[in-house]
Parts: sequence; C-alpha cells; structure tokens
Amino acid sequence: MEEAALCEAELSSSRFSMLAKALESDLEERAEEPRGSREALLQLLLLPYNLLTSLRRALGSDFPLLQLLDLSSNGITALGPELLRLRGLRTLQVTNYRLGGPGSLPNGVAQSPLCRSLQVLNVSGNCLQELPASLLELRALQTLILGGNQLQSIPSKIENLQSLECLYLGRNFIKEIPPELANLPSLNYLVLCDNKIQSVPSQLAQLHSLRSLSLHNNLLTYLPREILNLIHLEELSLRGNPLVVRFVRDLTYDPPTLLELAARTIKIRSSSYTPYDLPGNLLRYLSSASNCPNPKCGGVYFECCVRQIKFVDFCGKYCLPLMHYLCSPECSSPCPCSSASYSSMSQSESDSEDEASVAAHRMQKVLLG
Repeated sequence: MEEAALCEAELSSSRFSMLAKALESDLEERAEEPRGSREALLQLLLLPYNLLTSLRRALGSDFPLLQLLDLSSNGITALGPELLRLRGLRTLQVTNYRLGGPGSLPNGVAQSPLCRSLQVLNVSGNCLQELPASLLELRALQTLILGGNQLQSIPSKIENLQSLECLYLGRNFIKEIPPELANLPSLNYLVLCDNKIQSVPSQLAQLHSLRSLSLHNNLLTYLPREILNLIHLEELSLRGNPLVVRFVRDLTYDPPTLLELAARTIKIRSSSYTPYDLPGNLLRYLSSASNCPNPKCGGVYFECCVRQIKFVDFCGKYCLPLMHYLCSPECSSPCPCSSASYSSMSQSESDSEDEASVAAHRMQKVLLG
C-alpha cells in the first residue's frame, strides 16, 4: 500500500512541479511590479495546508491569467462555480479533501472555459464514490488522478475524455473495467492497482498507445489473450494477483445451437452468399465469426466456445495465464507444464513459442514478484 501511495505521489507531482518551476521563474521577473498588477498577472497560486473552507467568488476576476492552482489539504468540501471563471487554468490540485458528497464539483463545466483549458486534474485522497458527471465534461484533460478515493466503478462515459493520456485510479474499490475505456486513443498510462478487479476486458487490446498498465493487487486469475496485441506496452504490473500463484480452469461447454452449426458450416466451407440472399441479422451474425486459435483445427465459433487458460512464457521466468477460446472440447488436450504442473494447455500450445517470444520482446517489464 505504501508503494502504491508513493507511485501515486510521484505521478501526481511530475507535471505539477514542472509547470510550477516554469511559472515561478516568470513570477520572479514580475516581483518589482505593483501589488495590483502582480495579482492580475499571477499564474501560480499555491494554497495547500491552510484552513480554507471556500473559494473567493472573485477568484476568476482577481486572477485572470492563473494557470496552476493548488488547494490541497484544506477544509473545503465542495468546489463552487467560481472555479469555472478561471479561463486559463491548466493544472488543478485538490488532494486530501473531503470531496465526495453531492455537488462536490460545480455544474456547467461543459459551457465554461475550464472545459477547454484544464489539462491536469488531481483529486486523489478524497471521498468520491463515483465520478462526478461534470468531471467527464473536461474534454481537454490529459492527466486525471483519482487515487485513494472510494470509487465503486468506472462510468462508460469515461470515453468522453478523448485527450486523456494518463489515468490513475489506484486504491479504490473498482470491480470491473468498462469496455468503453478502450475508446481513449491517446491513453499511455493506465493505473488500476489496489482495487477488486477480477477480469480484464479483451477490448483493452485496442489501446494501441498504451505503454504502462498497472494491475497489481487485484483479484485477477487470468488475462485476455488479446493483451498480446498491445504492441507498445513496455510495463505490465501484475504482482499481488491470484494469477501469479494459481489459476482457474473453465471447460464448461454448451452444445452449439442449430443456427451456430449452420453458420459454422457456411464459414468453414466458404459457401458463397450475397447481401441480397440473407436477412441483415444473419449477415451480421456470419460476420461475427471468430477463428479457433488452434492451428490444427481451422474451425470457427460464434457464441459457443470453450474458455480455457493458456500459459505463455514471459521473459523466460514466469508462465502468464491468458484466457484462450477454442471452438470445441476436441481442440483442448490437457498436458503438464514443467514442474508447475499446469494442466490447461491446448494442442496449439506447441505452436506458441513464437508468440511467447514476441510477447516477451514487446513487454519489457512484467512485474509479477
């Protein structure tokens, strides 16, 4: 827990300190100007560890050029509409507050200049149980830090933050990752450590810009096979998950429906058809076919498949369990795996050495210990 807090502190302070130094040097040059003009030209305002209970209503008019505002560790329980009048604010720190009740953040963000200016927002160490709707309107936001709150879930509208590059949600109570998180095209750093997450959606493989994914200290027993498609991923943190010391195997298999059997036959035999031959719903169904990963099979599946754990060797040291989908039980062939006695390997496992070496090359740091 201390390590997670340290990681969060480093993350939250990096951009903040860089911008602060730049603005402080600018303020030193203006130190000889009269007080009124200095206040009007102020770009950096640091007010941590005070006894503030509210913000000045004239905040926006008093500091029209303010770019960085630090209100950490005060007694404010809500941020009012005066915050929306800061037309050029880029960085806002409101850590270690008691934010969490209704109206913690002001409404009307979408219509305010703050929507277009704010790039870094740190509201870690508060009591937020859900992401305020107004926060999801900050379309220019690049870094969002919400660690150490009481968040129960991630809303699907997180996809609205299209400029987001860094998302820190560590030390919360999140149980699921919404597939919509994969719709953030610029996301480089995703921190979901110290939560209660049990699975990772395969859609995260669409985060082609992702470089670091922190999932340590969760309840993961496997990862989706598609995670190997994260070609820019350099760091994957998984320590403190059940998958490190044990795995689950699920070979439940319901017989395919007549619809799926017919569709499988059409796809396997490459039967020709045109959009005029079939209703739209059948055309969409046929286009949703997935290929069986067993190279000796060549089959397809739609809704009925065998969920199985496939172990991939990472960095020559760890066997990482990835979720594997096969078209039928005949495609699975249990066999032992070295001294660990893993028993959910498939026939395609013998052909996975190239895939494993590629994965090990892509992921430069797999932190399991």
